Amino acid sequence: MPWIASPSARNDDVLLITTEPDSPVSGLDAAIHSRRTVRRFLAEAVPDAVLLRIIGAATRAPSAHNRQPWRFRVVTDSTEKAGLADAMGGRLSADRTRDGDDAIAIAQDVARSSGRINGAPALIAVCMTLDDMDAYPDDHRSRAEYLMAVQSTAMAAQNLLLAAHGEGLGACWMCAPLFCAETVAGALSLPLSWQPQGLILLGRPAEPGRVRERKPIGEIVRGLDTP
Repeated sequence: MPWIASPSARNDDVLLITTEPDSPVSGLDAAIHSRRTVRRFLAEAVPDAVLLRIIGAATRAPSAHNRQPWRFRVVTDSTEKAGLADAMGGRLSADRTRDGDDAIAIAQDVARSSGRINGAPALIAVCMTLDDMDAYPDDHRSRAEYLMAVQSTAMAAQNLLLAAHGEGLGACWMCAPLFCAETVAGALSLPLSWQPQGLILLGRPAEPGRVRERKPIGEIVRGLDTP
């Protein structure tokens, strides 16, 4: 069903608004509110066609200058997943050992992370590249351009998570690659310009996922009358 568009009361701009209970807008609202983080999956493989659809949805996100800096590395092979889990686990163990953390706690943390990675039928490493972004001679604008690419990639990742939910998949966003980007890049043989931003675990959910409380709107909004 296509989006229902109506003209704005202020001008001739078209707004995506509707009050119909079975409209696509209300369906999107339901999808946003019902999505959960899922960390345990059934062993059922995720078809390539489904993976391509959700990545296609990710590419519909807005991006700075429309440069589309997102890149995606899909992993479904069990050997490759195990290699990634081992590499990331080794880096995690080394970092926490250097911090002086308890050895048992480290081993448990590594086992938990590795179990999640190996237990997911499909992984998508969400990456960012600066290849097509603007270049500046000063650090201030260069940093802003970098952050614009990161923000663009994050918006694509959110599209991907919602699309996966729409396909009946569970998903978990892992930020761990930010702590070991070189390790992830090496384990997955990524192109040199691909910078890992996160790892999305995907599969048919073996659990519903927990409901997480959100901060009251009144605590996070200024400029509107809020409850």
